[in-house]
Amino acid sequence: MDDRTFDRPVLVKDGQFIQEIGSLEDAFDFLDEWPRERRGPIFETAFRACQRAYDGQIPLSVARDAVAGFAKSVKILQEPLAPLPWMSGTKSGRGGIAA
Repeated sequence: MDDRTFDRPVLVKDGQFIQEIGSLEDAFDFLDEWPRERRGPIFETAFRACQRAYDGQIPLSVARDAVAGFAKSVKILQEPLAPLPWMSGTKSGRGGIAA
């Protein structure tokens, strides 16, 4: 597993779609694409946190939480609605996913 992968992704609403930010690379891509006119102090904090995590100065979880905080501040954070079947373990007893 990549040492720059978040322990759990940040989900953001992008119009009708949900974008998954699962690593520092994804976070940098997301932040780079954010419109300049909509950037502010919380954006800058998230960006700096990602830079510092990339440099090994802070834990990756702090950068992840900063990106989630930014997404929440601009009202695009999407909380997971329900665990996906493969996230909750097997239920069939035969190694598969119960139908």
